[in-house]
Amino acid sequence: MKIFHSRKQFLVFFMPGFLLGIIYVNFFARKYVAEPGIFSDYFLNQFQKVQVDAREYIWYLLRVRALPLFALAGLSFTKARKISAVLFLIWTGISGGIFISMGVLNMGIRGSLLCMIGLLPQFLFYIPAYLVLLWHCYTLPQSQWNRQKIIFVSLMMSVGILLELYVNPVIVKAFLSTL
Repeated sequence: MKIFHSRKQFLVFFMPGFLLGIIYVNFFARKYVAEPGIFSDYFLNQFQKVQVDAREYIWYLLRVRALPLFALAGLSFTKARKISAVLFLIWTGISGGIFISMGVLNMGIRGSLLCMIGLLPQFLFYIPAYLVLLWHCYTLPQSQWNRQKIIFVSLMMSVGILLELYVNPVIVKAFLSTL
């Protein structure tokens, strides 16, 4: 099939994962969704009042954002690179489906808006970084890893982490103040 030789193939793996995440929340995890969580009024009110400590938050962000990148980068130089890229896309889809579904089930349309605002602006930089790495994993040996890709991925991830550290909490708090 021609779709497996283009960048659209990433959607072929991401979208079924996204659908699985939605199905999981709606049919299998419904009782867990009813429990208080990050979309509860109490948690959102507490988030508005808390001051984010950038020195502590940076270590959390590096662990959560850079560790998967380094793991995928390491796997890109093994024979498991293609399956790693596929599994990463499926897992990302499942996580996204669960995240959006939980937001919508707990808060309605406001929950989906909160999810989108929670991902911006940093994901505008994370996504291109991961796409370059995933494309390399998926098309090696046709595409070779080079200095430009290292600089691009490093720069995109660094800017994304800085935006998530300093800009995103301000945007989320501003949105929460309108609820």
